[in-house]
Amino acid sequence: MAKQNNVMLNNLIDDERLDSNLLADLKELADNLLLDKSINDAEISITFVGNSKIKELNKTYRDKDEVTDVLSFPIDEELLGEVIISLPRALEQAKDYGHSLRREVGFLMVHGLLHILGYNHKSDADKAEMRKAEEELLEDHGFTR
Repeated sequence: MAKQNNVMLNNLIDDERLDSNLLADLKELADNLLLDKSINDAEISITFVGNSKIKELNKTYRDKDEVTDVLSFPIDEELLGEVIISLPRALEQAKDYGHSLRREVGFLMVHGLLHILGYNHKSDADKAEMRKAEEELLEDHGFTR
């Protein structure tokens, strides 16, 4: 029997809730991304937080005293890592970019997962490779603009 990945979604914001259909779609997108990258039997945690929490984490782990939209923390092969998304920042950016919250949260989650899997955007070539992977995954799974 094939082993499955365990994608855990956590919302640590009391006053902001994501639609259950969106959460199901995000879980499926994350699992499909892992399977596309030949990852099986791993756990990944996706956590939604407020701006103050993500700012605190950004300061603690990256020495940047500012709000960011997404952070990713690779752990190991079994517990692959954790992606932290600022839901208020995602709402702002969705409005600023003129697309849905679904698209924005999907993008941020994929971006964070790809970082955990070793992608980066340090050089122009790396950035182009990461953007291509992001857009293909989002498009293939219906997270369009």
